Amino acid sequence: MKHFALLYTFILAGCLMLAGCAAKTATSQAPAGELRVMSYNIHHANPPSRPGEIDLEAIARVIRDQKADLVALQEVDVNTGRSGTVNQASALAELLGMNFYFARAIDFDGGKYGVAILSRYPLSGMETMSLPETAAPQSEDRVLATATVALPDGRMIRFGSMHLDVSNAANRLQQVQAINQVAAQEKRPFILAGDFNDMPESAAIQELDKLFTRTCGSNCAPTIPVDAPTRTIDFIAFTHASGLEVVSQQVVPERYASDHLPVVATLQFK
Repeated sequence: MKHFALLYTFILAGCLMLAGCAAKTATSQAPAGELRVMSYNIHHANPPSRPGEIDLEAIARVIRDQKADLVALQEVDVNTGRSGTVNQASALAELLGMNFYFARAIDFDGGKYGVAILSRYPLSGMETMSLPETAAPQSEDRVLATATVALPDGRMIRFGSMHLDVSNAANRLQQVQAINQVAAQEKRPFILAGDFNDMPESAAIQELDKLFTRTCGSNCAPTIPVDAPTRTIDFIAFTHASGLEVVSQQVVPERYASDHLPVVATLQFK
């Protein structure tokens, strides 16, 4: 019995040490009250320099290096043939020790293709909303993925990942209008990130700016193509009423893992 009690003491101590390490890992990503947010179109983890190959660890390394708390992913494969029937959303979450939510946009190559959310913090109330495309119904279906995030300080926020139509500007405007309608009903701070497939001067982005504050309002660095970026189409934004402000923003010059450069912003509550 004495040996059992001693063994139990060692096990308990070990568990407490592990719990402490886990807590440190979860809270050491950013100072209290700050959030590191990333938007990343991952091109189904296919490096442009290696056609037909998949390098999911390269995507995980980019996210890990930036110490992101919340990540909006686009062009995510789940169980498709071209990606080796891997659930990329789940695999990235496992590699990074994060929670995830995948939102299917279309069926593709025996699996699914869409957007995803990664979060260092607990997720709840996950939803997928189909985005309108009445201006050009033949366009590829697009979705908005949203989830409620429980922050360590007790705040609850809404986080969204989206990918707008690539081929039709009128569709993109309709899709932003639909997102704005959702955001207008949200009582919690709402952070949105994704590939908008449109430039800052476009009608779609001007529509977004009616309700959201982008983390880069002017002279935004281009995000695509990676070899010689010329177009700024990936953005992070938050609703005007969120009570957030931008501490920093950067376009990360990572040119191997995807055909888009990731955008990272540090936000804090005022």
